Amino acid sequence: MNHQDLIFDPQVIRRFDVNGPRYTSYPTADRFVEAFGADDYIRWLGKRTIGGISRPLSLYVHIPFCNTICYYCACNKIITKDHGRSAKYIKYLGKEIAMQAAALDGSREVVQLHWGGGTPTFLADDEMRRLMDLIRQDFKLLPDGEYSIEVDPRKVNRDTVRLLGDLGFNRMSVGVQDFAPDVQVAVNRVQTLDETRLVIDSAREFGFKSVSVDLIYGLPKQNVISFNQTLDEIIKLGPDRLSIYNYAHLPALAKPQRRILESDLPSPDARLQILQLAIRRLTEAGYVFIGMDHFARPDDELAVAQRQGRLHRNFQGYSTHAEADLMAFGVSAIGKVGPSYCQNVRTLDEYYDRLDQGTLPVLRGIELTADDLLRRSIIQALMCHFELSIESIEIAHLIDFKSYFADELADLRGFEKGGLMTIDDQWISIMPQGRLLVRGIAMAFDRYLRSDRASARYSKVI
Repeated sequence: MNHQDLIFDPQVIRRFDVNGPRYTSYPTADRFVEAFGADDYIRWLGKRTIGGISRPLSLYVHIPFCNTICYYCACNKIITKDHGRSAKYIKYLGKEIAMQAAALDGSREVVQLHWGGGTPTFLADDEMRRLMDLIRQDFKLLPDGEYSIEVDPRKVNRDTVRLLGDLGFNRMSVGVQDFAPDVQVAVNRVQTLDETRLVIDSAREFGFKSVSVDLIYGLPKQNVISFNQTLDEIIKLGPDRLSIYNYAHLPALAKPQRRILESDLPSPDARLQILQLAIRRLTEAGYVFIGMDHFARPDDELAVAQRQGRLHRNFQGYSTHAEADLMAFGVSAIGKVGPSYCQNVRTLDEYYDRLDQGTLPVLRGIELTADDLLRRSIIQALMCHFELSIESIEIAHLIDFKSYFADELADLRGFEKGGLMTIDDQWISIMPQGRLLVRGIAMAFDRYLRSDRASARYSKVI
């Protein structure tokens, strides 16, 4: 796809750039209910082989600790330098892992593992070894699996990367955000190019299959000229994948963001220019625009999966493992097993207390209805492939699409008139110029949003 297809009238952007979810799940996590608890989750863990099907497993582990606070961050994190706290946390993670595994029906073979945070590399070397041992006690990590970890280059050296490779990790996600010094100071994340290069070079030295880099646009003090310089350096580093996230300034929800001055934030037009610049530079450098905020080299598994119609979206973003059940461990972690989602409690005290009582630390969740499953498949198709076969949905879900979604199709006519998508008897197709606004298009199929229209809790689409 030519990047020029994505450079379009700012007036069209302003018209369609609404607040909306990122759709890493449907229903979105804010729709989970506390009526769904540990017993419900255990029931679904025990029903994985009903019908003779046993899906492969994906595991997510949340490590909430960080040495320092990044002002832009809205993740569930704990700022500390005390490794006594992380040692205790790993002990309790071991309890949770064992309890979930004991309730699990079917294969324990794992095709995907991700450590997120927080900062997983906050853990000392022995702590990382211990945690991986605890996982391997109850699960079998398959030799050709995808095992990734989020890395803060400020706290990692070549020996740490070697250890990560020895532990079985073969992918890493490196946080950068922006290399401009004044932007780094404004968000309290000062990180040199040399530190970043060392980690990426070490990953290649020790056989990592893929290195991903995270950038953010819309940060304080950011402008087109400085971000272009950041892109120069990123392109030289040559990561396999890139994510360029839209900074969501929601200080009422994320307290650290109160230290960011709104007057320092780039204007909406400047943000759009930065995003357009990034798309142009990266596509010219040979990256495929996967969608929304992700780029990958043409031979990367994400790009291949998209071409083959296998791309999926989950809580870590775009993924190649659509069919896997996702088991999640740690505070605030979200899992997906069968037609259910669940999320753990958010604080360490609650987490430890539940496990001390011999109860899984599930805070809330949801059991998907037939309507939820139908709408999830539509939103997944739009977010991952930018087109939807109406016939395939009708066959899979036994509905008449046009009558079932009459109101939704009427709502989408505005996008169609704006040249962002086409709708005919067989296909719904998002045009290249509509890809940046795919979240807004997907929202038309969100039954929960249709009923309450409470979109203010979400960030802007662009």
